[in-house]
Amino acid sequence: MWTVTASTAPKSTILIRILVGSIFLAEGIQKFLFPELLGIGRFAKIGIPAPAITAPFVGAIEIVFGICVVAGFLTRIAAIPLLIDISVAIATTKFPMLLNKGFWATAHEARTDVSMLLGLLFLVIAGAGPWSIDARFARPPSRRRADGGAGDDLL
Repeated sequence: MWTVTASTAPKSTILIRILVGSIFLAEGIQKFLFPELLGIGRFAKIGIPAPAITAPFVGAIEIVFGICVVAGFLTRIAAIPLLIDISVAIATTKFPMLLNKGFWATAHEARTDVSMLLGLLFLVIAGAGPWSIDARFARPPSRRRADGGAGDDLL
């Protein structure tokens, strides 16, 4: 557990976590708020199988793991399903666009997806940083008690 949560990333990593996690969180919520435009309807339009199941599933993944990334809770693990999510999004929406509209139109539309992909890769490599729940778990139990007692482990 300590190796998964350990990180030498700087404090400023919290900015990447907030950016990446909050975008996934917002996108997940919108899949439920606007199902025809961003959820089931969109999944059906782009040809994702079983959109009535996959859209809510993807929305839930984005909400749960988006919150984990923002909080810095099991960040490296939480980034993996989000990496799969964004990779499928790029493969199903941006590659067809590249073939139909060309590089520059796709580059414009893909900027957020590519940024999210790179942000997630950064978090997998660097970890959550010191301002995270992971930073608390990364300390050996004896050091956690010395730093602030059992109740302080949650922060």
